[in-house]
Amino acid sequence: MRRIKGADTKPEILVRHLVTSLGYRYRLHRSDVRGKPDLAFIGRKKAIFVHGCFWHSHSCKVSHVPKSNTAYWDAKLERNRLRDSNTARALKSAGWRCLIIWECELKMEALCEDE
Repeated sequence: MRRIKGADTKPEILVRHLVTSLGYRYRLHRSDVRGKPDLAFIGRKKAIFVHGCFWHSHSCKVSHVPKSNTAYWDAKLERNRLRDSNTARALKSAGWRCLIIWECELKMEALCEDE
């Protein structure tokens, strides 16, 4: 578990390159913004979260629940889902707009570019 990165993941870096190439400026992992979004556009009050399908329990082919220690993982992933929804709700009530980009969406984009 120590090797699991919470920031600067490959999907996140891919989104950063895309946003930068479009000419937007952003701040990374701002701790003064609820949920520490991966990219925060402070003046515009917009946030981008790049979610890993496993850690945020996305219903896609990439996401799965481990076969061992299922009670732990079920509880852990449920807490992550609740935290994500509470964060989105709090940001929305504070006037922010959020975009969630899923890891599997970026993988599909990469597959389409290879063709």
